[in-house]
Amino acid sequence: MPVIRPLAESDLATARQIVRRAFGSFLGAPDPDNFWTDRDYVYGRFGAEHVAAFAAEENGVLVGSNFATRWGSVGFFGPLTIAPEHWNGGCAQPLVAAACAEFERWRVSHAGLFTFAHSPKHIHLYRKFGFYPRFLTAIMAAPAAAAGGTAARSRYSALSPQQCRLAEEASRALTDGIYPGLDLRGEIRTVAALGLGDTLLLWEGAGRLSGFAVCHWGPASEAGADALFVKFGAARRGRRAVDHFAALIDGVLALAAEAGMASVVAGVNLAREEAYRALLARGFRTEFQGVTMHLGNEPGYSRPGLYVLDDWR
Repeated sequence: MPVIRPLAESDLATARQIVRRAFGSFLGAPDPDNFWTDRDYVYGRFGAEHVAAFAAEENGVLVGSNFATRWGSVGFFGPLTIAPEHWNGGCAQPLVAAACAEFERWRVSHAGLFTFAHSPKHIHLYRKFGFYPRFLTAIMAAPAAAAGGTAARSRYSALSPQQCRLAEEASRALTDGIYPGLDLRGEIRTVAALGLGDTLLLWEGAGRLSGFAVCHWGPASEAGADALFVKFGAARRGRRAVDHFAALIDGVLALAAEAGMASVVAGVNLAREEAYRALLARGFRTEFQGVTMHLGNEPGYSRPGLYVLDDWR
């Protein structure tokens, strides 16, 4: 039986290599050892204030890892990866159990994960823990574009410490209106602290936040080569939500151009049909699709009428 323990800093290089080999092997890459060398899913999550990291060890050797992420009242886990030579060796279920125990300790009200929609094996594993497959999540991309629109924009990295605190609180109020307790402040701070990208802020009137997007770019991030990746983005609910969301998309496309990136990558759950249609209207096209699985089959904030971008990979 594998030993499940907290992931340690000394594990990180091996854990990252396992992530590359595991996904590269599953997806049929010709050279799994050099798959996803343009991005990182380990160093940027390890030690973050809102992430718990777990290791699976056999005979003193690291063979797999998993990460549980907390966005306030929402938790999700992944990537869960195991070295290919240890597939079907009993490591996956204990790593899922460790993440579920963390969700209980955090007392999240909604929990889930993203997995391969075409893999009955993955879906069967997570069903054992009460996760149900719901709508597809489309991972979409569009070319970067020069700034357009008239919305007032700022970047978190350009704010003073006091302004950062106010922006964080404004983001918290916005997301709480989307789903009670949803909170991206830890994600915003982590991106800034580790230099993974920046957070775009859209303002309306006297300091009222109308939308924001936590964005990654560069080789230390989760974005991939020459791309800006929207880890999370949302427009404030209300009668002008569609306009705010359109301005947010325009702002992200412009931010990508400013950062020297060629494209924007963003995920949208297809239950949020209006948000999906808005991306299509602005030239986004699906690169691949996965399925989100939700504990207890609860929709959470993946439902019509909510203008949210996210990616639980």
